[in-house]
Amino acid sequence: MTDIVRVRFAPSPTGYLHLGGARTALFNWLFARQHRGVFILRIEDTDIQRSSAEMVHGILDGMHWLGLDPDEGPFFQSSFVEQHRAAARRLVEEGKAYYDFTPKDRTDDRVVKDKIAVRARVQAESRSERHPDRNLALTEALARVEAGEPAAIRLRVPERGVSRFDDLVYGPQVRDYSDIEDLVLIRSDGHPLYNLSVVVDDIEMRISHVIRGQDHLTNTHKQLLIYEALGAPVPRFAHLPLIMAPGREKLSKRTHGEVVSVTTYRDRGFVPDALVNFLALLGWSPGSDQEIMSREELIEKFSLEGVNKASAIFNFNEKDPRDWTDPKALWMNAEYLRAMPLDELVPLVAAQLKKFNLWREAYESSEAQLLARTVDLLRARYRTTQDFATMGRPYFSDEFDYDPDSVKKNLKDERLKDLLPGLADRLASIDEFKHDATESALRAYSEEQGVKAGLLINAARTALTGQSVGPGLFDIVVTLGRERTVERLRRAAAAIA
Repeated sequence: MTDIVRVRFAPSPTGYLHLGGARTALFNWLFARQHRGVFILRIEDTDIQRSSAEMVHGILDGMHWLGLDPDEGPFFQSSFVEQHRAAARRLVEEGKAYYDFTPKDRTDDRVVKDKIAVRARVQAESRSERHPDRNLALTEALARVEAGEPAAIRLRVPERGVSRFDDLVYGPQVRDYSDIEDLVLIRSDGHPLYNLSVVVDDIEMRISHVIRGQDHLTNTHKQLLIYEALGAPVPRFAHLPLIMAPGREKLSKRTHGEVVSVTTYRDRGFVPDALVNFLALLGWSPGSDQEIMSREELIEKFSLEGVNKASAIFNFNEKDPRDWTDPKALWMNAEYLRAMPLDELVPLVAAQLKKFNLWREAYESSEAQLLARTVDLLRARYRTTQDFATMGRPYFSDEFDYDPDSVKKNLKDERLKDLLPGLADRLASIDEFKHDATESALRAYSEEQGVKAGLLINAARTALTGQSVGPGLFDIVVTLGRERTVERLRRAAAAIA
């Protein structure tokens, strides 16, 4: 095994990049970066029926957005099939594997529904009884293969002994050879199976550490047998706990849909660093209470020893689309929005405004400073950049909906049909349309009219934004500008009347 840390992320392109896959890629990337090693991407695309170029693009796109670009790759497993077959044939020649001519429907235990009966048969019979071709002379087997008779290639698993390895997360793992069937390496149609392909590829790529999901834990014992048969150094293994949905079922694309796709987070306005930070803490602890961590801090503090054995829970409300993701992920993204430099945030918001048809060409020239001020004003209240284009629509468009509860609460007073036009006139006439001047004008007007300033402040906020909550009114007024403020106050008064 190489002295240089070489790790790989090896997704199957049967769906877009899943949060669980992204976390596995991230942990490999962090481990490689911490040890000044190499992070490799290998696309395991040998399942032709389920793999597609679109899904490959989705994986690459998601990884690039997260900033997890590989040092080597992407490599495609389908391009190494001949090497897989050659490795299997070599094992046959060395007597470590054999040709099995038994029809598939008689050897494939997956088609047998009674698992208890299968296990009883395996325990009662010797390997030679279960697989008569195990003792077939190689010359006879080769003659039958050359004659065109279909044959699988199986690995000879020892009758006695145990497979053992020390997992870097779960500790010592032991499995008796009697529990492992003679592995099919190559199907009778010539298709190499997963356990052979992944071992051959990891050997060729000089992988030093295999960091992958806990669902592969049982495969590792089978793969150790193949490493031994090929006479190759065995990498260190670290299996990561699964990510579970709130009901403690496995988080999956099929069951939970777009909520588990990385591109959903990109499209709905997450910052890549925020999602990376969240995923890093989903099943790993830095040994402190610190939660907001830069990539540099994650690289410095990451360790496989800090990975939890228990499954991580991804909390979201499956019945309420408003709670479409884990609240902690949204909280963390909001923290990043507040902290990131404004010149980095504005282009992200601009992309959402364009997506929702709220973009004005003036934002690129005469109104560039206005756009930046507006984004800065709103960022403390929003959790995603998409919120700027949805909840923040009144700041970028004159066409927006009024929240019924806010109207009922703040615009129900009949006096407002006269007070709001008067306020509009007063604001239209002040010399400097700035925070302090607009506030002074409103308070003076409320005193003249014998009403509390709060009545006008709350009514004006709803008239200007359609909402009862938001930034300070006078910040809103200055951001919208004199013309839009006056027009909206009069429009609201007309609606009341």
